[in-house]
Amino acid sequence: MKRVRTGGIVWGFVLTAALAGCGGGNSEPPLDTFSAQEIYQRGEWELENSRKKDEAARYFGEVERLYPYSEWAKRALIMQAYAFHLDREYESSRSAAQRFIDTYPADEDAAYAQYLLALSYYDQIDEVGRDQELTIQALQALRATFERYPGSDYARSARLKFDLAFNHLAAKEMEVGRFYLKRGNYTAAINRFRNVVEDFQTTTHTAEALHRLVESYLSLGLTDEAQTAGAILGYNYEASEWYQDSFALLTGRGLRPEPAGDNWLRQVYRQVIRGEWL
Repeated sequence: MKRVRTGGIVWGFVLTAALAGCGGGNSEPPLDTFSAQEIYQRGEWELENSRKKDEAARYFGEVERLYPYSEWAKRALIMQAYAFHLDREYESSRSAAQRFIDTYPADEDAAYAQYLLALSYYDQIDEVGRDQELTIQALQALRATFERYPGSDYARSARLKFDLAFNHLAAKEMEVGRFYLKRGNYTAAINRFRNVVEDFQTTTHTAEALHRLVESYLSLGLTDEAQTAGAILGYNYEASEWYQDSFALLTGRGLRPEPAGDNWLRQVYRQVIRGEWL
């Protein structure tokens, strides 16, 4: 975002002195006695010099309240969203960013507002075991960023974070699948690994998911599915450790990694051969 630079630090000290000097430092003069520019610059000063980012957000909010629809109010609104984000007040940041998008959809900072909105979800994705609703919301908002504003400075970063969040969802599926696999609940495990193969095939977890399918199907005695999963794994990840492990499992039972039977994996295999998968 192109931040507005108008001598904010100097003006900040001037306004600080004015505020502190009124009433012996015990009370603040009414903010409506200051111009929109002065209040904005105080917010900017707080943002740069204070640990209390919520104070900066408060001043930016006062600009919007006292001088609505002014140029300074527009600038203050996007800065308020930024200040709230720095303060980890994600709901407030998201609310301010959405107001900016709704009010100024054609402004050059609308792309940044959308990006901040996406970050308000993305920056809360901190561990695989957490509720994945935030991840889904982050994916939706990140996609909106690079699809609505493909030429913006934030499109590339949004796309990279989208891939990371997508990988995060696949990691959750793998975690749950491994949990079921270790406890011998092979059908439930297969459902999770199948989700990764069908819905998250561009992530880093696909090779392991195919190997776990080999393990699970062999445990159930479903050799056609196990062989086909091994064949897909070999076609795409022949040099991986996962393929080596699957190859050993199959050949140890007198089987080979090759398409067999008529099942969902056979359909995937045909798509792989035609180059329509991955």
